[in-house]
Amino acid sequence: MSSFPILNVGFSNVVFQDRILVILQSESAGAKRLRSEAKDSNRLIDATQGRKTRSLLVLHTGHVVLSALRPESLTRRIEGSDNSIDVEEEDFDD
Repeated sequence: MSSFPILNVGFSNVVFQDRILVILQSESAGAKRLRSEAKDSNRLIDATQGRKTRSLLVLHTGHVVLSALRPESLTRRIEGSDNSIDVEEEDFDD
């Protein structure tokens, strides 16, 4: 049985790491455009649980996943294999 590395994108929502093409900061112009296009074509997946969107993950299928976690936190989770289910408080400071 093979195991597939997963990335916890917040609130127990996970994405297969090998399906991620790019992680973008949500406030960039390109990210806003991608979000709008994905919504118009029914390829937008909201994993924020009503929180502020801080990052967008673009998958190899063209789907866009919205996450309430910062891109830096997601990158740390990928690099360190820290995919704990606990929510990091610093990600939600407003």
